[in-house]
Amino acid sequence: MRTLSSGIALFLIVSMAGAGEPPNPAIDMEGHIRLTTEAAKVREARRLSEDEFLRMSRQAGTVVLDARSKEKYDELHVKGAVHLSFPDFTAAALAWRIPSKDTRILIYCNNNFLNAESAFATKMAPASLNLSTYATLYMYGYKNVYELGPLVPIEQSKLPFESSDSGR
Repeated sequence: MRTLSSGIALFLIVSMAGAGEPPNPAIDMEGHIRLTTEAAKVREARRLSEDEFLRMSRQAGTVVLDARSKEKYDELHVKGAVHLSFPDFTAAALAWRIPSKDTRILIYCNNNFLNAESAFATKMAPASLNLSTYATLYMYGYKNVYELGPLVPIEQSKLPFESSDSGR
């Protein structure tokens, strides 16, 4: 019995020793933190007023990117925005929608608009989609990215909106 208990104890110790996070070369927290920190430094100078965002959105070669869910995008989005849901960001998906990494990209998210909770559901500030979108575009090599800065009541926004819903 004592040998069986010792064997079980040894098995549990060995099993628990390997219970930490297994190595995975497809997940790199240190790289994520390093590149997010780099992106944050660049981002501060790339936040735009609504007037600047509108002016730049009208310039040739500029892409307005909406990374919200397809459901929210279809309900209401900035007119002319290209859609790529954040969970679908891959090198190939980004290259298909934005072939040149030099393209000027303008981003906005839920936390830019008030009074339209159905289409622009407010996220907790540190979880704002703008932050993830900006950092991830930076990580994929898109460095010409600008972000709508203010929080604007949607009924006062100067930006044109449209819906993709067929029933609207």
